[in-house]
Amino acid sequence: MPASAQPVSIETVHRGCITQVRPARNGAAECILKQGAPVLVPAFLATYLGSGDEIEIPFVPDQAGVEIHIRKNASSRRLRELYQAQIGCVAQPKDDKRGDPFVAAEVAGSRLGIRFIHLPCRVVRDYFYVADRQREWDKQPTFYEVGRAPHDAGPAELRLAFKIRQIELQKEGAPKSACRALERAYNILAQADLRACYDTLLQDADSPALFPYGGFGLILVSGDRSRDGQTFFATRLLAFRPEMCERRFHAPLRKFEFYNQSAVYRDTRRRLEVIVDQCAMPVVWDQTWNQWKHLLAAQVQIDATFVRAGKYCMKSGEWHAVEWESALPSRLNVKLPANLQEEFEAARKTYHRVGQYSEALDRIRARIEREPVEKRELDRLLGQLEVPGDFDVSRLTWQPDYAPFFYQQLAKCARRLYLFRGEFIFEVANGVVVETPQLGHATYLFGKPRSMEVFLSLYTRVSKEDIRGNRESVAARLGFLGRIVHGVNPQAWAKELRAHLGEPLDHGPSKPEC
Repeated sequence: MPASAQPVSIETVHRGCITQVRPARNGAAECILKQGAPVLVPAFLATYLGSGDEIEIPFVPDQAGVEIHIRKNASSRRLRELYQAQIGCVAQPKDDKRGDPFVAAEVAGSRLGIRFIHLPCRVVRDYFYVADRQREWDKQPTFYEVGRAPHDAGPAELRLAFKIRQIELQKEGAPKSACRALERAYNILAQADLRACYDTLLQDADSPALFPYGGFGLILVSGDRSRDGQTFFATRLLAFRPEMCERRFHAPLRKFEFYNQSAVYRDTRRRLEVIVDQCAMPVVWDQTWNQWKHLLAAQVQIDATFVRAGKYCMKSGEWHAVEWESALPSRLNVKLPANLQEEFEAARKTYHRVGQYSEALDRIRARIEREPVEKRELDRLLGQLEVPGDFDVSRLTWQPDYAPFFYQQLAKCARRLYLFRGEFIFEVANGVVVETPQLGHATYLFGKPRSMEVFLSLYTRVSKEDIRGNRESVAARLGFLGRIVHGVNPQAWAKELRAHLGEPLDHGPSKPEC
């Protein structure tokens, strides 16, 4: 596991004895020291501080400290030392020398020399996996009881029970602690790995406990610092605030992976993960959708709170932290487009036609593998092969991860469209545009050729590497202008394309993909 500690800078670390703690502005508290200037700490930490406590805190002007070490005064029997820090990835549970399971949290950018926080799994259990943090484990109501859901409830049934109970608590005027306990219970049960961990804890309270979402946030623990000062051994987890952000975007349905009880959306570019059930996204699906989802153009709007997540993975003999953002189940809303049912029927129909006319379509694929063929010619050939006229031949090479926006914009201004292998070749007024309907491929731009036939004859004999490297002056002969990466902003792509070719592209309002 990589170290994260930074060298301790004595000049920028405040150390002193607290004489008074008083409220300050912006959710902070001010600690008055016997010697030196006052220091700011978060208000929730201040509730654990008192006169006579020794504080150690890196100096950050006009900000409440993030990393703070406290040594309690001699009269404190319940707490000995406190440590607050920003943590990164938390390792998977393993056993210590006595056989007790624990997890190690990596301290992010420590300036006090503490590299890791040692968290016994019972400490993790008693903070994240309980409804009432003031009760002992054996006196806790189960999360199923809190959410009023059966133990065998599926994802949709869990969400429905959570929503109903949430409304009931609001009508009853229940305290915030009850609402937070309900949300915590649902967020644990709605994540398959966390639910499995919790169910195991119900059977064996001493079993390993996962740190939810793998860490990443501001943690406050009590315990003792090791003799070498590099590890803080926690005996209690007092508070944890995960790194969170709000996001709203449109997610293409073709990028979902559909299972029998849930569907998962992953955006590898922004490293986002959203798990939805059939209550959050009220559509009845099954795993067969994965066969024809790539034909769907529809997008759903996602509003969610994302938490930073991650885990360590072994690669090439070394441990590497893999990070992403995961949507909290309790704060997820999915909005469906009005014409979704029509989209489903059209995609299913196209998929079945591909199977029904597979022999004819295989002949078309073989043709475009050998040579570029204009789309109008292909439509004519399909008609001769008795394929219905409303079949879109461009879908033959369309990959599931390709955004329709790029094709639609180019098709609007194309004079002619050719299909060649896995590419679209658009002849436009001021040049030629080559588009590959797959994620990660850039758009290639060429100037207006004297003869489209001559251009195609040369283009089909060279590779993209030949063009980029201008081998044997092929780029100059083709009139290569450059390429435009699709990126995450389709409007930026359209604007750059127009600047190169002067084409009147319609890059106005569109649903941005995440």
